[in-house]
Amino acid sequence: MYESFFGLVENPFSIAPNPHFLYMSERHREALAHLKFGLRDTGGFVLLTGEVGTGKTTVSRRLLKELPDDTDLAFVLNPMLTESELLATLCDELKISYPQNPTLKQLTDAIRQFLLENFERGRQTVLMVDEAQHLQVSVLEQLRLLTNLETDTQKLLKIILIGQPELNYLLRRQELRQLSQRITARYHLLPLGRKDCAQYVLHRLRIAGREKPLFTGAAIKRLHQHSGGIPRLINLLCDRALMGAYGNQQQKVDANIMNQAAREVVGKEQAAKPRRLPSWWPWAFVALAGAGAMAAYPWLNGQPSAPLAKAKAAPVAAKVTPGSRDRVSLAAFDALFTAWNMPDAEGDPCAQAERLGFSCLNQQGPWRELVALGRPAVLELLDDNGERFFATLLKAGQDYQLALSGGKVNVSSHWLDLHFRGNAVVLWRPPPHFDEALTPGSQGPLVDWLDGALSQVLKDKAENTNRYDSTLQERVRSFQRRYGLKADGLAGENTLVRLNRALGAPGPVL
Repeated sequence: MYESFFGLVENPFSIAPNPHFLYMSERHREALAHLKFGLRDTGGFVLLTGEVGTGKTTVSRRLLKELPDDTDLAFVLNPMLTESELLATLCDELKISYPQNPTLKQLTDAIRQFLLENFERGRQTVLMVDEAQHLQVSVLEQLRLLTNLETDTQKLLKIILIGQPELNYLLRRQELRQLSQRITARYHLLPLGRKDCAQYVLHRLRIAGREKPLFTGAAIKRLHQHSGGIPRLINLLCDRALMGAYGNQQQKVDANIMNQAAREVVGKEQAAKPRRLPSWWPWAFVALAGAGAMAAYPWLNGQPSAPLAKAKAAPVAAKVTPGSRDRVSLAAFDALFTAWNMPDAEGDPCAQAERLGFSCLNQQGPWRELVALGRPAVLELLDDNGERFFATLLKAGQDYQLALSGGKVNVSSHWLDLHFRGNAVVLWRPPPHFDEALTPGSQGPLVDWLDGALSQVLKDKAENTNRYDSTLQERVRSFQRRYGLKADGLAGENTLVRLNRALGAPGPVL
């Protein structure tokens, strides 16, 4: 309806999974890389999880396109099956013949014979299961038994499980521990950040024939807040906002129109509370830590994780009450403050840190990005029962040292893959004049500081400029690539934290 008004040749924000509009953010590319790594020669289970609408289908469809020509694929879209139904579906997908009313043994034998013959022909076989959180435990166990079919060097069947976060909880059940141990790669897909959200919108507009932006910067900010960075919600909100702008005969979508679209799409109550972490999040985030499993170890109820079983479990803390909130928040920050040789906090820990010249960075994303910053952090984690707990990451290397109320323990990268929830708090000391991320065109003393700091780290010649030009942007990218950060050329908090660390600024390091 509004396409011709805005100079579009088609609807850019349809929720139909049109591959023509495919946008692969850095997180989607990282997820794809994990899946491809998991399907290497040795094989096994590969796991992709994420909230509804985050783009799991986008990643899986791109993976299907990039599978080698010597791959036979079975795709299960409806996992609400019994063991026999699943095996029969696998046979149907791979065109394996089987008798009428087959037994489990007959189906398994037919699949085994096919896999052996495929291997001898130099072909690989892949099973992809979507919405895998709906699989029954008995069916998952049957899948595990299928991966017992192997040669001396590799599995004959490689299995990709795609599902919502509940799938992670399901796989942590005691009776599925053998399957969980066979997962060779896993990735939890997080929503888009604000920058990716803006690029996502621009990308879809360009594909639909529009080069100039249709959304103001304020509208994009509201869009990210209301959608939480979930692509499906972004599409719904943008489509409704364009309808609103068209109805008002406005050439651009502003913040007011986006807010109205959110009220119509997600309802008044949800739109009134944007999907973002509030300013007090670090305080409340760590208050939860003191309230629960940071003071105890729920995973010890079943088979303990080997490294964590060494920690002595303390009594479970009482529920947080308004009167105890300060106490538990301060207790949760103890290890982080101690690492920085800071005095005990009083009141809001981040406000205390700010008075001492520090700042709390609320970090969201893969834990490896967090490690790249090089500073200790408080992590939000999940135990084997799906309950949240919190710990402070103090050291990184071959193993990773966590501080809990019962002491310090070492965990593996695989353990962090399983348990990290994607949220963390990092303390850092901002440079002089820091206010917000530096972007091309920025001017002022902070740009001058950045110029000199990069010169020290990169061992290149300073520009002696206070303007963020294209040359300075490329130097920022060089620094980001060197230290494993997203090479976007923007000097935001993550980049400045790592630059601070590279300059040898005092403070604890991972």
